[in-house]
Amino acid sequence: QVQLVESGGGSVQAGGSLRLSCAASGFTYSSACIAWFRQAPGRERERVASIYGPRSITSYADSVKGRFTISRDNAKNTMYLQMNSLKPEDTALYYCAARLDLCNISPANYPYWGQGTQVTVSS
Repeated sequence: QVQLVESGGGSVQAGGSLRLSCAASGFTYSSACIAWFRQAPGRERERVASIYGPRSITSYADSVKGRFTISRDNAKNTMYLQMNSLKPEDTALYYCAARLDLCNISPANYPYWGQGTQVTVSS
């Protein structure tokens, strides 16, 4: 049974940093696409970053490039999202998601989801 559990959210002032973690079980991280999505109130869920395959190929939304870094520890089956230079517009519920295939930006293509962790950035 696939399970994803996020942690690390919280409240921070603009310009600050947070690191989110996503612990996985029930599948092998190195052979899956793992992604972070976020959803703010009244907005659609959007992909923030993803990482795929044994070469850890990464991809980022334009809005977070240069500020966020996705990484994973295959030995721990854990993925991370390091978020620096946070802005108020980064405030959202952040989810990790997985699919046993190439990465995709549409949340509809991810069958496995965590419960989400809240990130709040104040100005």
